[in-house]
Amino acid sequence: MISREPTLERLAIARSLLLEPFGLDESALQRALAAMATHRVDDADLYFQTTRSEGWSLEEGIVKSGSFSIDQGVGVRAVAGEKTAFAYSDDISEASLLDAVATVRTIAAAGQSRRVKLGRAPTAVKSRLLYPPTDPIGTLDSTQKVALLERVEKMARAKDPRIQQVMAGLAAEYDVVLVARADGSLAADVRPLVRLSVTVIAEQQQGGQTRREVGSGGGGGRFGLSVFDDATLQRYVDDAVRAALTNLDSRPAPAGEMSVVLGAGWPGILLHEAIGHGLEGDFNRKGSSAFAGRVGQRVAAKGVTVLDDGTLPDRRGSLNVDDEGHASQRNVLIEDGILKGYIQDSMNARLMGVKPTGNGRRESYAALPMPRMTNTYMLAGDKAPEEIVASLKRGLYATNFGGGQVDITSGKFVFSASEAFWVENGKIQYPVKGATLIGNGPDALTRVSLIGRDMKLDTGVGTCGKEGQSVPVGVGQPTLRIDRLTVGGTA
Repeated sequence: MISREPTLERLAIARSLLLEPFGLDESALQRALAAMATHRVDDADLYFQTTRSEGWSLEEGIVKSGSFSIDQGVGVRAVAGEKTAFAYSDDISEASLLDAVATVRTIAAAGQSRRVKLGRAPTAVKSRLLYPPTDPIGTLDSTQKVALLERVEKMARAKDPRIQQVMAGLAAEYDVVLVARADGSLAADVRPLVRLSVTVIAEQQQGGQTRREVGSGGGGGRFGLSVFDDATLQRYVDDAVRAALTNLDSRPAPAGEMSVVLGAGWPGILLHEAIGHGLEGDFNRKGSSAFAGRVGQRVAAKGVTVLDDGTLPDRRGSLNVDDEGHASQRNVLIEDGILKGYIQDSMNARLMGVKPTGNGRRESYAALPMPRMTNTYMLAGDKAPEEIVASLKRGLYATNFGGGQVDITSGKFVFSASEAFWVENGKIQYPVKGATLIGNGPDALTRVSLIGRDMKLDTGVGTCGKEGQSVPVGVGQPTLRIDRLTVGGTA
């Protein structure tokens, strides 16, 4: 059997789903792009997408809901200077495409614009093969999906008699995109995405009252549902049950300024929110980020190296190509404490005089691309995680986080720890509840004093929101110590 090169295979799949059923081909795309050149533009593209999604949920031992949806359409964009004209349609046809083009063509020519050279033969953008072009929805049948959720429920209840409620969810998505650009480049991606989530509620009697606590676990990535074998399900269940039972024994969190140790993996969400967003190109071009104009300067302690890497195989945040048709990249943002660059899409890269970094992302064909993170993480150091915890005289050890907020301009953040422990004289004393970390992202980077050798990525559950758009992302970090953070508590 002769197989096609991955880039060509993805293009063939995209053509078969997004062009051929609607009587379109590359020449029709070129005509549409050429029509937008009647005004001076710096860039123009067409973004075709079809997405099939399925979800199942279990509660009280019963699969209570299931959903299935199909969405498809095309977005048409032209850019001149800082101005963008955009139109979209959920009807893929040459007539609808040309209607969208006619709307976009009204963009006013900016004084600094140049005319894009059109009429080149379409050229396929070379890209990696980071995940298989699999339709994950079909990797298990409906009976198997229901049985999978039922196994999760049984595993959780068998783990501890204090588990009183179990909720589980299974989601799968098959996303195919095709991007045609004014410069003649043509790119496609076929993106599987799955996620399994489990939430448990544990109860125990304390002082004549019933105490209830919640724990959650789960994971996913760009692969089929068959990855969720019993060993994987057990890990997710163990995480959820451990978190709930730990919080049953938690005490009110102390408050004040103290050193904080962050655990490996998901606590990298703090890095993503408090620092990663501040390194996105649009905020820095406009001067609204605390990191604006600081490339080449020290912005973090020595040993701190932060990457945004869209090239990790099978990861939730990875992309073969971004939503502007550029191959994903491994971007070093901060190296040994020195700021090296920003995350860029096409428009902001052009206006800042740099190259795109493969970070142009959009929620769907109905949304504009913007600079967005993929998998953002800090590289490992040389310390044992146990040594880092033991270094605390009095402080907090936070191993999991819930929600948080960040102000991009000032860098100030507030994060709630969903699983944390109080440490005295290097020993974990007891779990705490209600701890909130308050600080400034750029300032916190300079206070990193110890970095573990245990860098770990999250299990594949992250979703990032920006300007109303949500996209899947990954985070990660090693165990690390940050000195002099403010902890808001309840004690």
